Formats: sequence, C-alpha cells, structure tokens
Amino acid sequence: MGMKQGLRLLAPICLGAFLSGCAMFVEQPSYEVVRKYGDFELRDYGSTIVAETRVDASLEEAGGVAFDRLFGYISGDNRVEASISMTSPVTQTAASEKIEMTAPVEQRQTDSGWAVAFVMPSSYTLDTLPEPTNPKVTLKTVPARRVAVIEYSGTWSEKRYKEHLDKLEKWIAQQRLTIEGQPVWARYNPPFTPWFLRHNEIMIPVQK
Repeated sequence: MGMKQGLRLLAPICLGAFLSGCAMFVEQPSYEVVRKYGDFELRDYGSTIVAETRVDASLEEAGGVAFDRLFGYISGDNRVEASISMTSPVTQTAASEKIEMTAPVEQRQTDSGWAVAFVMPSSYTLDTLPEPTNPKVTLKTVPARRVAVIEYSGTWSEKRYKEHLDKLEKWIAQQRLTIEGQPVWARYNPPFTPWFLRHNEIMIPVQK
C-alpha cells in the first residue's frame, strides 16, 4: 500500500478519535467510586438536574427522536424572562438562552416507551434554568443515588445493551446489592463517533 493511500485510510480514524476526544471535555456529573472490579463500579452520585423527554418508540429509535427535542432546548428552544431597564417604563421580554452540552445522554424504560435525558450543567438550578418552549421537554431533579455500573464500548444496538445489562444484573446479585430503580443507559459520545471509540455505560440504582 502506498503512503498516500495509507494516509487516506488513517485520516477518518484520526478525525473520529479527535471528535471523540472533544466529547470527553464536556462537563460530566461528579461521583465517588465506592468499589471497582474490572468493568464494574459502584458509584455515589449527588443530585443532578436533567431535561427529559419521553418517546414511545423502540430502544434504538427513541434516542434519535429525543435528541432532536433536547438539543433544541439547550440550543435556544426555551424561554428566559429578561428584565430590561430603559428609563421609564421598565419592560420585560422573553429571551432564549443557549446551554452547554454535557455527557452522558441518559435513557431509561417507562411504561409506554423510553425517557431520554440531558444532564444540565452544575452551574444551573431549577430556578435559573430557562423554561422549555416544547411541552414535551420537562425539567426535573434526580436525587442523590448509589448506582452499580458496567462500562463497555461499541455500537448502540439493543442486543449489546441487553448483553451488558444481563452481566450487570448478575454482578449486582453476586455483590448482594438490592436494586432500587430502572436501568439507565448512558452514552458519552455524539452519534458520528466511530462505534469502536464509543464509551457506553449501564447504571442501576441500588440501596446504600
């Protein structure tokens, strides 16, 4: 293989690695590792605020539908009341605000489909976050929690999700932990990241 051909093959790989690396610079929720064993971890998270939307679709389809709504919210599809003092009178107008992207994107099953959420930057509170203009997007606080986690790379297929969910549930049973909530599928990379560079996790809330 000639040098030019080799460089052409290498370029997409380097670009993918660069973009995946960029994704890791965004803010992520802080946590404390209680226990670690290979790909498994037991973590303590503080409370977080999320923007969430619910989608009646399959596991693989829900993420795409929800991403458009949630990305729209952080990109300015929101209402923030901004007071502007001129001289007289004092006027008030509805403005919008852009919110920094964070990681991961979280997805959990509901009775009628999937709930997908963006974690909001820690600089915001429920009082300071702008109101979503899309009624299908809601803001909520997720309380502090302990979670059992499995990390894995690769595609976002339902098959791989179920394989790793099964491994995590078996590890939880071996550790004699008590499950306290639905599994959460956490994805840390944008969709254009090559499958072999993706960082994925499944988290299950457990009793402290």
